[in-house]
Formats: sequence, C-alpha cells, structure tokens
Amino acid sequence: MNDYKALKTFLLAAEKRNFAQVARELDMTPAAVTRAIAALEDDLGVQLFVRTTRQVSLTTDGAVFAAQIQPAVDALENARKDVRNAHKADQGRLRISAPTWFGKAVLPPILSGFRELYPKMSFEISLSDGLVNIVGDDYDLAIRISSQPSDKFTIWRKIRVVPRILVAAPGSRFAEMQHPSELTPDDCLAYSGESRRENWVLSDGGSTMTISAGRAFSANNGEVLADMAADGAGVAMLPGFHIAEHLRAGRLVHVLRGWSPPDLWLTLYYPPYQTLPPRIASFSKFFEEQVVSHMVMLD
Repeated sequence: MNDYKALKTFLLAAEKRNFAQVARELDMTPAAVTRAIAALEDDLGVQLFVRTTRQVSLTTDGAVFAAQIQPAVDALENARKDVRNAHKADQGRLRISAPTWFGKAVLPPILSGFRELYPKMSFEISLSDGLVNIVGDDYDLAIRISSQPSDKFTIWRKIRVVPRILVAAPGSRFAEMQHPSELTPDDCLAYSGESRRENWVLSDGGSTMTISAGRAFSANNGEVLADMAADGAGVAMLPGFHIAEHLRAGRLVHVLRGWSPPDLWLTLYYPPYQTLPPRIASFSKFFEEQVVSHMVMLD
C-alpha cells in the first residue's frame, strides 16, 4: 500500500496546497511529505507541483493526474473500509436472500431488533421463493424453508423443523375426506420453485402414500396456493405457520389430519467460508435466538 499512501499524500497536497498542513493531517513530517511527492514525480517523470517559499501550486500535469486518479483512490479507500468492516461484528453490510412470505411476515422485526443493537449495520434484502446461487449472486447468507439440504458446496445451519399440513376450504368436498386415496392429481395444488408438478409423500405413521400433485395448478408462491385453496380450488400442502391466519379466520381447515408429509427445515446457508465473518456470525446468532419466538407466535 506504499503507492496508495503516496497517491493519498499527493491528492491531499493538491487540495491543501500546503505541505506542512498535509504533514499534520497525515501525521507525517514535512520532510517526509516532500520526499513522497518527489519520489512520485521521479516515478512519473513529470513535475506535479511548483514550489516556492510562499506557496505550492499544481502544474498542468499535476492537475490532470489528480483528476484522473481521484476516482480510483476513492474506490480503493471504500474497498479498504468495506473489507475492514466485514471483519467487525457490529458494522458492515449484509446481503440476504429470504423466501417471500417469510421475508414479509417474520424477518422485519428481527432486522429491526438487530439494527437496534448494531446501528452501524446495513442490509440488502432480496425476496425469492426459489433457491439462489449464493456464491454467483454474491449473497452473504440465505434463509430457506426447504427439505433437507443436499448441496455439498455451501454451509448449512439448521434452525428448526417446520411441519406442513394439508388444508382446504371449509365446506368443500375436500374437508370431508377420510383417506388420501380420495385425492386426484387435479385436486392437489403443488408448490414448485419452477411452477412444475411435485410428489406428495404422506404417512399415517404406518402406511405411506405418494400422490402426484400439480397437474391442474402449481405455483412458486405459498400465498397464491393458500388463496387458491381457500377459494375451493383444491388441497394445498403448506407450513402451518404460513397459513396460521387463514386457519384462525376460518378460510382454511386442516384436512386428512392423520396423514402428514415430511417436515421441512428452516435453515441459514452460506457461501463456503472457512470461518463465518464476524458480522455474519453475529446476525446468525441473533436470528436463531429471535426467529423461534416469532414463529411460535404464528404457529
């Protein structure tokens, strides 16, 4: 960073036009400032300043050089600050991906609580119900509600189990079903990250059934599926906390209560860090402490 320091010294001298003032601001001696400028001039092969006993002024070459390097030096300074902040637990920027409904219903109070503790932290939140390329899309971490992770190239942190239930509109024929065999693929509203069909695996603790879902309707958004089910379009399989308000309001009812699909996981996942950066580790710890109570309130 010696060249960087020399350039910063030059730019400050170009601004102040006073080597003694530059020396005070950079905690250098006036002689050290003079040597740094002289070395830079020698390296460039041009004179950057005209120095007299009374004043210092930029030459034409000096003015052109200052204008050209200022943006690069500013960018380098910002990059140095970002790297330093990335290794602090209480400041920096976090880029987070989260599921749409979770990001709207659960995440805001957690983010607000974290910023109360760490007001120098900033966030960039991206809501998406599909899996993201956490490395390629440059996320610091992602929040996901999904089946057991199989990705070997990222780091996963299991927060809690997320049970799912089958729901339908009260008063519909689906509300009276006694056995999954009464369902057809057209009755099952599928959740799919790519809006395709899915297979529902249901168990009553002894027997297991697999049902093809999504032949008539699939979506990559749980809110859409809940609304379609509430309108009587079919049966949806969704996390209980996701549809808690629908259930309390009587827009949906739990059907086939004796039959359950495999649980999902609420997880945090990260790029393949050797060690979590402090700001990410501190947010992860806070998130894990807070999210359980927020989700219990919704269950």
